[in-house]
Amino acid sequence: MSVDHYENFPVASWLCPPKLRPPIAAIYWFARTGDDIADEGDLPTESRRAELQAYRAELQRVACGEPPATRWAHIFGPLQQAMQQHALPHALLDDLLAAFLCDVANPAYAHREALLGYCRLSANPVGRLLLHLHHVDDAAALAQSDAVCSALQLINFWQDLSVDLPRGRCYLPASDLARHGLQADRLQAGPAAQAMVCELCDWARALMLQGAPLVHRLPGRAGWELRLVVQGGLRILEKIDAMHHQTLTQRPKLRRSDALPLLWRALRMPRPRPSLALPA
Repeated sequence: MSVDHYENFPVASWLCPPKLRPPIAAIYWFARTGDDIADEGDLPTESRRAELQAYRAELQRVACGEPPATRWAHIFGPLQQAMQQHALPHALLDDLLAAFLCDVANPAYAHREALLGYCRLSANPVGRLLLHLHHVDDAAALAQSDAVCSALQLINFWQDLSVDLPRGRCYLPASDLARHGLQADRLQAGPAAQAMVCELCDWARALMLQGAPLVHRLPGRAGWELRLVVQGGLRILEKIDAMHHQTLTQRPKLRRSDALPLLWRALRMPRPRPSLALPA
């Protein structure tokens, strides 16, 4: 299954354990469909909001054990089965829909913490759902997963500025814009914008590196999957650096030529060193 259309979702590829492919696919298509309701097509804002509310009500319906309605049965049938077989937390799935409702409202983000609040709804639930499927639930792993997922979301934002801004989507924190003397509605390419994007990329990189040790916690194929996800995000940041942070005018992306470097870096990801206890 190719999942590159939904940028926040770590890919469910051949690396994924076969027994987990059905629930991961069910979660993916649930999220993909909700995201498309929020973003795709030419429906007016109120119609999108009403569609998402109906979609959210259907999630509540199947979470309560009722059979899915006909309209989205192809989505909620497999999802209900995954919820029942794997005890998927309803709250995490609902958080994703809350994020899509935020997208419909298209809010401004005053500062970085506000943007991270959005990532807690739009990205972090995906990582937590995958950890749940692998029976990993300790606080350290959850925090590292949140860091990786938020970093992936931020990287996508800074990668897609040339696409999002013309559509009226601005995820740039107002505090960062102000610090560089910029305004969201008058944003133009130039040294100030490049400096701002550079800082934002450094922030995303620090978050990714904070969460990267999680790759050593996941077993087998899942750990290798996550290694490639982490290295893919870091590679995009390198490409943004190489183009001098001019993502207001062009969009960097991974290519086939990046595959071998990504595999090599994934193989060489170091294990964190255990902290040494100081003598009493």
